[in-house]
Amino acid sequence: MYTVLGIIAAPLGKLLDLLYGFVGHYGITIIIFTVIVKVCLYPLYIKQIKSTARMQEMQPKIQEIQNKYANDREMMNIKMAELQKEEKFSPMGGCLPMLIQMPIIMGLFALLRNPMRYMENDNMIFAFHESFLWIKDLSQPDLWILPIIAGVATFFSFTMNRALTETPAGANQMAGMTKMMQYVFPLMILWMARSFPSGLALYWAVSQVIQIFFNIHMSSIRNKMKRESEERKMRAKLEKKLAQQ
Repeated sequence: MYTVLGIIAAPLGKLLDLLYGFVGHYGITIIIFTVIVKVCLYPLYIKQIKSTARMQEMQPKIQEIQNKYANDREMMNIKMAELQKEEKFSPMGGCLPMLIQMPIIMGLFALLRNPMRYMENDNMIFAFHESFLWIKDLSQPDLWILPIIAGVATFFSFTMNRALTETPAGANQMAGMTKMMQYVFPLMILWMARSFPSGLALYWAVSQVIQIFFNIHMSSIRNKMKRESEERKMRAKLEKKLAQQ
């Protein structure tokens, strides 16, 4: 009955329908719906950021192995595996949360772009055409205000997320591309939001505003992790000196 995206969009549609039954206003329902989805995805986001922080912490050891075994790829891989085992770190720790989030986000887009394809409640047909603030019809595009809000929120969210997730090695290799995307991606969102239903643009704008607060919170967590890492290094150096005396 449904496409692959529909398998995800259909249950999300049931949640949207359920929330509308309690709230009775489509615009407010989308905001509450967005908050619920973002809160559910937050643990995955935390895991991704913590994994990136651990990767940054391990960079000196990784670079040491890469330099030492530059001409012996097999031994380099063995030593890398030993390091990951010793540090109890998995490179997939940062990728897996992202891989899980992507189909959910795509399912949300599919649902909010064409709600009646994934929802069985005919009463929702009228809900999609409700007004919200300056928007006269949430099923129709808002040409400027909401797209600009979505674009600006995306810019700040993307910029903060880049600072949180970029590793030193990645910063050298991908700096040009990510710097370009920092400006191109928000402009793409602004342009696309002018053609999307306002309900979908509202979801994205609220989602990015929430993400900004998530990033602020994660920044404080990451700073704490850095301090703890530096303290561990200082203790290790002190213990080494004491052992040598």
